[in-house]
Amino acid sequence: SHFHHIPMISRRLFRRRWFLALVLGASLLYFIVSVFKQSEQAVVKDTGDYKPPEFDFRRKISWKPRFQARNLANKTDTNCRNSVQGKEVIADERGYVCDREDILVGGCCDVTSLTTQRFTCASCQESGCCQVYEHCVSCCLQPEKQPLLRSLLDHVPDAFKTLFASVTDHFELCLAKCRTSSQSVQHENSYRDPKAKYCYGADPPQLQPAR
Repeated sequence: SHFHHIPMISRRLFRRRWFLALVLGASLLYFIVSVFKQSEQAVVKDTGDYKPPEFDFRRKISWKPRFQARNLANKTDTNCRNSVQGKEVIADERGYVCDREDILVGGCCDVTSLTTQRFTCASCQESGCCQVYEHCVSCCLQPEKQPLLRSLLDHVPDAFKTLFASVTDHFELCLAKCRTSSQSVQHENSYRDPKAKYCYGADPPQLQPAR
């Protein structure tokens, strides 16, 4: 009779082990599912809260002029970037403004021309808004304007961040700054001054009463 009970005991042990294995498997599955859900929620939360790092415009821009004083004279091997678009006058990266016909082969203004001016603010107001785009660029290139421009780079509007992110130096910054303020914007019963609409400063073109 003693041997008769052995199979029964084995069956009980087998059932108990099977039950324990089932409980353990279910617990393990529950643990895996819980961990997966938590990690999934964390990823969604992190993605939703993610903000791209602020772009440091000031650090990227080079303020040192490419041309030293000895390179300001007319030389056949000197190449300049310039404002390109002017129908009558052109501003080059050295700060000169000249008549379009006084642009040399390398893109620089002819400094010997009587009409060529450097760092001119001829059509500009105290607010930093100018009637002529090239005057805006030339005036903006004055070395003493750098502190103003540096402070402006700390508060670049979201609409212009992509544009300003491509700027690499003082000249490109002036080109972009004078261009982005050039729209004459309607505002209630007034409009932006259509004459002095190119601005290198912090203020947009002045509002004028509508007629």
